[in-house]
Amino acid sequence: MPQESSHVSGSPHRVVVIVDEGTNPFEVSVATELFGLPRPELGLARPLYELTLCAPAPDVRMNHGFFTMTGVAGLDAAEDTDTLVVPGRPDNVVPRTAPVRDAIRRAHARGARVVSFCTGSFALAEAGLLDGRRATTHWRWVDEFRMLHPEVLLEPDVLFVDEGDVLSSAGSAAALDLGLYLVRRDHGAEIANAVSRRLVFAAHRDGGQRQFVERPVPEVPDESLAPLLEWAQERLGEPLTVSGLAARAAVSPATLHRRFRAQLGTTPLAWLTGERVALACRLIERGEERLDMVAERSGLGTAANLRARLRRETGLSPSAYRRRFGPAPGEPLKA
Repeated sequence: MPQESSHVSGSPHRVVVIVDEGTNPFEVSVATELFGLPRPELGLARPLYELTLCAPAPDVRMNHGFFTMTGVAGLDAAEDTDTLVVPGRPDNVVPRTAPVRDAIRRAHARGARVVSFCTGSFALAEAGLLDGRRATTHWRWVDEFRMLHPEVLLEPDVLFVDEGDVLSSAGSAAALDLGLYLVRRDHGAEIANAVSRRLVFAAHRDGGQRQFVERPVPEVPDESLAPLLEWAQERLGEPLTVSGLAARAAVSPATLHRRFRAQLGTTPLAWLTGERVALACRLIERGEERLDMVAERSGLGTAANLRARLRRETGLSPSAYRRRFGPAPGEPLKA
């Protein structure tokens, strides 16, 4: 499992981003947005993260020379981080410099969590962190990755891969999915949902979902799933089924499956289960201690199913999740 954060009650989780020559600005912006901005709307005594950008040189030219980044820390900043983020760049056949590879290796050896965004997985592979392990990258560079790094167990059609201390995401937008996944792992579903609302972005997409959806913009007539998803999210504690969702949408179950695959890259059942687990996490964070009540209100049915699903999703038992993300002793329950 990924390294545990100090959560919001202790010192901020330190995140360092390596900005190398030719780095894509988008992934740096994702890291900055997720881990670098203050979030006064959360009302926390301390920030969630402490972000530092570092580079192998004082001036670093970004992808296509759009701009040059100056005034960032040196690579020695990576010696004192809890999470090291390595964004992608387009010239993946050209290896990263030895200082960059060494900084990645040392951070990992010291116990830091190492994360790649998009084609940053090439850098992790060059540093030897992915040998014999699962990883992903942008679908466009799958062939090049396999040619250069046959020792890596590449999963080309997923949003992100969690290998515990090393995580990798697919194309640029999947960096947001992986970043929110880390926020949820570090600080719980309630805070991750608040961050996603600030971003106006989906709070949770499972890493196993497909990188590429067939039709990101619905055709006319409108086949958007948004009304159905909103309706289902308000009724997660009810006995919802795929056939029931299909009836609500006035389509066949097969058509509903096709629309979920096309628009969300997942199945109706997988989406429904993920939403129910997320609700269960929020209920536990708000102080509900009765597992049977959490299971009932979230639609997971039984405490046994709740335990199994929560452990699969978060790596934690309900009691461990409560200790990590629930109210402190004596703290009033959240509404």
